[in-house]
Amino acid sequence: MRRNVLLVDDEQEVLRSLQQGLAEYNEVFSIVTAGNGEEAIRKLARDDISLVVTDLKMPNTDGFGLLAHVMESYPDIPVIVMTGYSTSEMEKLASEGGAVGYIAKPFKSSVLAELILTWLRREADGGTLHNVSSGMFLQLIEMEQKTCTIRLSDKASGKRGVLFFRDGELLDARVNGFKGEEAAHHIFSWEEVTLSIENTCRCSEKKIKGELQAILLEAMRLKDEQAKASAVPRKKPVMTVAASLGHGEKRKKESGLEQVKKRLTGTIGTRYGGEKIYYDNAWDGLLGQMGRMGKLFSFGPLKLTYMDVGRSQDIILLPGDKTIMIPVDSKCPRDRMIHALIVETEGNSR
Repeated sequence: MRRNVLLVDDEQEVLRSLQQGLAEYNEVFSIVTAGNGEEAIRKLARDDISLVVTDLKMPNTDGFGLLAHVMESYPDIPVIVMTGYSTSEMEKLASEGGAVGYIAKPFKSSVLAELILTWLRREADGGTLHNVSSGMFLQLIEMEQKTCTIRLSDKASGKRGVLFFRDGELLDARVNGFKGEEAAHHIFSWEEVTLSIENTCRCSEKKIKGELQAILLEAMRLKDEQAKASAVPRKKPVMTVAASLGHGEKRKKESGLEQVKKRLTGTIGTRYGGEKIYYDNAWDGLLGQMGRMGKLFSFGPLKLTYMDVGRSQDIILLPGDKTIMIPVDSKCPRDRMIHALIVETEGNSR
């Protein structure tokens, strides 16, 4: 995957010279240019940039102002500063401001290329995975309490996003102009992604307040809502055929719910609150994703999911043609319910 490097300098001759000198690295990275700090800020918001190389002395927004903006809004993007007024004091200021590299003019393009390549390699020093589910993989990151920056590319749309983890906790996200929790919802709705993992995280502030599990669930819910909203209405002949199925099909769907209730009643009596069990297709997408991840890692078919949703009631979800949701409060014999339901779902899992 070729990266974009943003070169920023108010001298057009310098930009042209650097473009020519770095042309031989086009297979690894491409060059995007900006003539000043303000133009660079616009291109950072619009383009997918992996690294910034900027001059320090520029009119209006100078290199230090641009560096501060990148550190605030794009902490994952490394910045290399270049200047024709090299002093130890200026180098110290650039380093303290967050720059990862410092190069004094004049310099050979090969020296700058080596600096660029060094930092681009770090984007994937933790490895790269192709065609995986973002949501399920990221739950593994949470369980391992990993600190990392994850860059994702959606296979279907080609969109790219970034997630920041520290000790397994999701701090922030960014994609296509969106940030924070809204960006995370977009990323977690992607079906298949390519992931590159950097084993560091330059983001320190937690801008996403919700837990990863809740964000994943909300992303699946929003995705299902969008799918339903964009679905093409059925034509009348199709509706007629569906109606001709009669009550037999309805009884068949209801029987799954009734069988679960009877199984629980026969095993533990009425303490489980059977009147609260119902179908909830808002969970279909999430359970389908879990089932696919189980197959990917050879875990076997998904039989049920127990979810601690951080409220007085937890829930049990049973996969099937339609998801069955069972509220579980503190009075329910949870372990006996799970045992009974696992037996019940043998052969019916997906």
